[in-house]
Amino acid sequence: MLDRVRAQYEQLPSAERRVADHLLAHPNEFVRAAVADIAREAGVSQPTVIRFARSLGCSGLQEFKLKLAASLVGGVPYVHATVAPGDGTAEISAKIFDNVISALIKCRNEVSPPSLERAIEWIADARRVEFYGLGNSGIIAADAQHKFFRFDIATVAYADPHVQSMAAALLGPRDVLVAISNSGRTIELLDAVSIALRNGCRVIALTSPGSPLARMATLAILADAREDAELYSPMISRIVHLALIDVLAVGVAMRRGNAVIEPLERTKQSLRGRKRRIDARTDDTTGDEA
Repeated sequence: MLDRVRAQYEQLPSAERRVADHLLAHPNEFVRAAVADIAREAGVSQPTVIRFARSLGCSGLQEFKLKLAASLVGGVPYVHATVAPGDGTAEISAKIFDNVISALIKCRNEVSPPSLERAIEWIADARRVEFYGLGNSGIIAADAQHKFFRFDIATVAYADPHVQSMAAALLGPRDVLVAISNSGRTIELLDAVSIALRNGCRVIALTSPGSPLARMATLAILADAREDAELYSPMISRIVHLALIDVLAVGVAMRRGNAVIEPLERTKQSLRGRKRRIDARTDDTTGDEA
């Protein structure tokens, strides 16, 4: 949580920055202090303290303090061990796995359950759900569509910015757009999101804290997966976003209950016959070679 506060510091109003200054100087005391004490020490009003917690993606001060406490005491430290040119295969493997595990635990500790709950509710009740992403995030959008269409939900994934803009123009209040971008700064994606919002469509963003996309979306699910993407394609953020998509998919399946059982069974049944035919051809080939 301290990393998130530092990352969003410049975007906070001046009064909320005073709360951030007090937190960064006394994080352990902040966890134990009452809202009145925090307000007095920071020289702000109590509502400002609450707004500060919400600016950091939490439903209120209590949720913020719980996440702060977890990050201070029980969390795995988020240390990005950069792969160096002289590293051997064992070192490369250990660094990448450690970075991914740390990022997933960090996201687990910091993600807002109320935000996830609202996103699950919106997707489960939507007339149509569209997933937008560009580049690496387009692959995540395609993965999301692959999961959700099997629940008999009208879904589509678009990775072309021109198609995204045209499709967004057809969305309305009964639809949901899930916009995926780690940077949250891609102009083309922001343009499509703006079109959807003007039509009354709800927009769920999977993005980083403090990004333009996070501020623009109806609901932001934040993942602070920092990595150097100058030399390599994003890896950690991709895995974190895929995990968040899985959380949403399982949540929607649980919410829809028996309504997803029949379509899931039909999709599985459609593949059983094909698998038997492929197995038979493999057996025939094996027999010929024998």
